[in-house]
Amino acid sequence: MAYEHILYEVSDKIATITLNRPDRMNAWTPTMERDVRHAMEESSADDNVRVIVLTGAGRAFCAGADMDALKGLDPNDLRRASNLPPFDMNRRPDWQTRYGFYPSIGKPIIGMLNGATAGIGLVHALYCDLRFAADNTVFTTAFARRGLIAEHGISWMLPRIVGHANAMDLLLSARRVSSEEALRIGLVNRLCSPEKLREETYAYARDLADLVSPSAMAVIKQQLYEVPFQTLAEATIEANREMMVALNGSDFREGVASFIEKRAPRFTGK
Repeated sequence: MAYEHILYEVSDKIATITLNRPDRMNAWTPTMERDVRHAMEESSADDNVRVIVLTGAGRAFCAGADMDALKGLDPNDLRRASNLPPFDMNRRPDWQTRYGFYPSIGKPIIGMLNGATAGIGLVHALYCDLRFAADNTVFTTAFARRGLIAEHGISWMLPRIVGHANAMDLLLSARRVSSEEALRIGLVNRLCSPEKLREETYAYARDLADLVSPSAMAVIKQQLYEVPFQTLAEATIEANREMMVALNGSDFREGVASFIEKRAPRFTGK
C-alpha cells in the first residue's frame, strides 16, 4: 500500500510507523487514520516484526486533530468512520473500537514521543504499551478547551495509567503538562534528551526484539490488558493455562538452552 501521511519501514525486527506531516505538526487526518491502521495491521501480520515504534516526523509527535478538517466536520462522518471492521475478532469487543485496537496487536508498541503530544495524538500515545519521550515534550488532552468531551476511550485508558485524580485534572483543565510532570505521574515511562531519544528508544526495542520471546511478549501483553475485566482467580486460572502452553513451546526450550549455554537466544515465537 502507498502511504500518504505516514512513513513505514522495517529494520532489525522493528517496524517504525512515522506520522509524516511535519509542516502541520503531524495533525491527525482521516488519511493518517487509514494509513496508521493499515500499517499496524501490516506490522501485526509480519513475522519479521517483533516490536513496533510509533513516532512523528519533525518537531512534534502529533499536535491533535487537523483544525482545518474540523471546521466543516459533519457529525455523520464520525459515525461512518467508526464502523471499521474488527482488528482481531478473537479479542474482546473493547479492543475493536475506532482507535482502541492497539491492545489487539500481539507485539509491544512503543510510542517515541518526539514533541508536542495533544488531543488525539495523546490518545494514540496512551494506546501504546510504552512511552519514551523527549524531555522538551509538552502534553495536553486539549478536548475541553475545544468544547469537546473525553474522546476515543481516553476516559477509560488515562486513569489506568496516571490514576483517577490526575486523569480528572488533565481532562478537565486540558492544561499543558511538562515532560517532567508526565514522568512523575506515570504518563511516560522514560525521558531522554531530544538528541538521545531515538538511540535510547531503539536500544530498548532491539533488546526486546533480540533477547525476549515473541510468544511470551504476546501473552504477557494480552494478560495485562485482560486484567481490568478479570478477578484475581480468573487471572490466575488463565495464567496457569498459558503457562502449560509456554512450557510445551520451543521458545521455552530455547530460553533455557541459551541460558545454560551462555549465548544469545534464537527465539522463533513458537
